[in-house]
Amino acid sequence: MTQNSGAVQPAVQDSGTPRNAAASGLNLAAPRSRAEHLAAALEERVRAQGLEPGALVGTLPSLREETGYARATVSEAVRLLRERGVLEIRPGRTGGLFVAETSPVVRLRHTLLTVGEQPSAVMDAIELRDHLEELIDVGAARCRTDADLAELRLLVGNMESSTDWDGLMRANWALHERIAAICPNAMARAVYIGTLGHLASSASSRFDEDEAAAAAYRADRLRVHAELVEAIASGDIATVRQAVTNHNH
Repeated sequence: MTQNSGAVQPAVQDSGTPRNAAASGLNLAAPRSRAEHLAAALEERVRAQGLEPGALVGTLPSLREETGYARATVSEAVRLLRERGVLEIRPGRTGGLFVAETSPVVRLRHTLLTVGEQPSAVMDAIELRDHLEELIDVGAARCRTDADLAELRLLVGNMESSTDWDGLMRANWALHERIAAICPNAMARAVYIGTLGHLASSASSRFDEDEAAAAAYRADRLRVHAELVEAIASGDIATVRQAVTNHNH
């Protein structure tokens, strides 16, 4: 995106592993996946630079050149931003990636980004996420498809196969974001996913010196999340609400 940030050097090797994140001009400090990492950085650039609807952000080739990420990673990041109403794609010789017309949901997401540096942001995010959990999960239970459930169970499996705390937390956030994607309430999704961003960026190991506590906590989190997914699969609202209560406590 040299149009907005000046000349930059590729930030990563062809494998997608960052060499020098600062060189890209993007704030890539708290990734969950490479695509989500890039999507968050591009959304922050749009907000920080005050880019208006219709402003050119770049092209798929220019993003690949700037970041060094693979085609699939860049395409997935753009897909996420299109779904969030941040970017639109215009075809043709003068086409590319442009800032989309601002919707209330996008404005809400940008507002959430502005409070991220406040000292109480993480605790506020936890409180807000807990209050939204039932709305998100009940909505998912009402709208889930067989394909959705297959992906949710796969994500629970990713939690189970994680070998360290950071991997467990990334898998945790990915599961919750996928559940939120099923919920039909776009405004609730925007707020909920915004809280996950604050929590993911602050997550760190809590049990480095206590293996027994780590094992117990891990087992509890796996059980709670597996039960939540199966409650959503059941479609029974009372079961979902009980699973949410168990999750939050």
